[in-house]
Amino acid sequence: MGDVQLSEEAQKRKSLILRNLQEALGVDKLEKQLSTDGKVVHVYWGTATTGKPHVGYFVPMRKIADFLQAGLKALLMALNVPIERLHFVRGTTYQLSREYTFDILRLCSQVSQRDALKAGAEVVKQVDGQFGGVDQRKIFILAEEQLPKLKLGKRWHLMNPMVPGLTGSKMSSSEVDSKIDLLDSRDAVERKILGAACPKQEDDNGILAFFNYVLIPIVSPNSLVIANKEFFTYEDIKESFLSGALSAEDLKKSLVEFLNELLVKVQEHCKSDVVLDALEKGYKEVHEIGVEPLQPRVVQLSAQDLCLVKKIVDNDKLVGDDDTALRSCIADGRAIRVTFTIHPKGRFHLGFFMGLLKMKSLVDKGINIEGIVLISDMEAFLDNEKVSWNTRDARSEYFYQICSFVIDQLGLKDKVRALKSSDMDSVFSKDYVLNLYKMASSVTRDETTVCEGTSLSGNLVPLFFALNHQILKTDLAIMGEDSVTIANVAYKLWSRMRIQPPTQLTFSLLPGCDGKKMSCSSPDFLLEAFETPKQIKTKVARSFCEPKNMKGNVAMMLAEQFIFPLLSGSISGLDILRSPENGGNLSVTSYEELKHEFTQGTNPDFPLHPADLKNAVVGFINRSATSCPFSFISF
Repeated sequence: MGDVQLSEEAQKRKSLILRNLQEALGVDKLEKQLSTDGKVVHVYWGTATTGKPHVGYFVPMRKIADFLQAGLKALLMALNVPIERLHFVRGTTYQLSREYTFDILRLCSQVSQRDALKAGAEVVKQVDGQFGGVDQRKIFILAEEQLPKLKLGKRWHLMNPMVPGLTGSKMSSSEVDSKIDLLDSRDAVERKILGAACPKQEDDNGILAFFNYVLIPIVSPNSLVIANKEFFTYEDIKESFLSGALSAEDLKKSLVEFLNELLVKVQEHCKSDVVLDALEKGYKEVHEIGVEPLQPRVVQLSAQDLCLVKKIVDNDKLVGDDDTALRSCIADGRAIRVTFTIHPKGRFHLGFFMGLLKMKSLVDKGINIEGIVLISDMEAFLDNEKVSWNTRDARSEYFYQICSFVIDQLGLKDKVRALKSSDMDSVFSKDYVLNLYKMASSVTRDETTVCEGTSLSGNLVPLFFALNHQILKTDLAIMGEDSVTIANVAYKLWSRMRIQPPTQLTFSLLPGCDGKKMSCSSPDFLLEAFETPKQIKTKVARSFCEPKNMKGNVAMMLAEQFIFPLLSGSISGLDILRSPENGGNLSVTSYEELKHEFTQGTNPDFPLHPADLKNAVVGFINRSATSCPFSFISF
């Protein structure tokens, strides 16, 4: 297996650890640990509490007894094994912790959906190796590949064979007739075994499998008596059965007698009030019913209040046509909690202003809001690591400082505040993580595939989106129209979790200089808030802008979506400098006025020329940018 020379004692320990296994991975690492003086080898075995434990559990328990000469309380006491060195850990004591959750998220960013579907995930940091059934092989392989990427190191993995059920398939808690529960009565054990098929084919013979995987390992090195004959190995039992020296009836009677004698010891330890209470609460019969999605409640509004709803929605679009939360807020006379989420990907560009400008328009209309600009770094990381794990905090601080400054410059300081998700006390609390898992269990992989790429972490983005709005008690969530797929998944999550969803509103995206969505993934075409005047001018100059043509006209779209919303409520207009030969200077105070000047002109002989329009747009953007003190910051 390796170059490590083991002492006689260590070799015996190794043989004990590896006996009766179907497969072992990383044995060379195990050998090195066994050869290290004073090293106490730690092994992890986990089980999902899906159904009542059955006799198939004796296989890993027998193996654990081999590992430590210790075992699992009631089960291993029945095998006469001391249990002083075995520690029991309830999964949720660490699975809901912030540190464990962070490891899971980092692992998800490394694992593709395909690999996760084949396997699963494992993060066990305080052990040297893991033990489980051979049915977990793909999980172990995934761990071997991925844990080193998180600098958690490789573990060795040991796999016991799976015990076939009485019906020939894998013994499973979900198949009642295939298994014998540890708390089954003597009559139930006898009925199940005597009623089981016992064909000559070994692969489908659940009775033979019990002798191979349960009885012989338990009694070894002693013998097992069947039909007054003594057997020391499974091979001898199988040969006698196949030759006809032992009948199916002989095997079944011996199995009934052995299991009932063994189970009585287990059941004696399960008669306490604590165990009985846990059985009653943990295994109540649950009738499968379809969860009724939460239906929007009807909120009646006056004609005046309906006008207010229309004023808020304006030209934007409702997600799912559900404005219930907004209506409820207006009916109750409360300030509207408006949340705009920013994922701090790349540099801060003008596209990030859109949510703030929407809030400004609401305030300008006299609407009472409590605005929050949430800087959520985790979604940026989960979306193909568009912000790296180690730079999340710095990037969030960068966006937070800029947003806080812009909020102040827009005159929104009394109504709107910036907030980093990492500063929210309840984020990654145990309840938060538990709700994350609950949400994950309520949707499918296909439903949550909203990000590009194959990384499993992308499927978690809409879950964090939904959870954060739940924590913030958002009434109105505003977002760019490119987030509608995330919003739709979030709506499903809230509905299935029986949570009243916020009203979700999408606004048009600010275009980049290529006419497409302004995005950090297209740096040559986005307009950063703090680029040099020359850089802004060069980029805008390249944009499409034909005379009198409004279609795809980037300069006109920048004016409509960015410049005039900024000028709203101001006595100033957009100043356009032109030579006398081209009609002279202009000052326009609305987008409609600008559109008229560009397509027709107050003087039809001098419609606004594209070059003059671009210069005006560039000048406005540059004047706005020079007031910001963060232009020198680079993250």
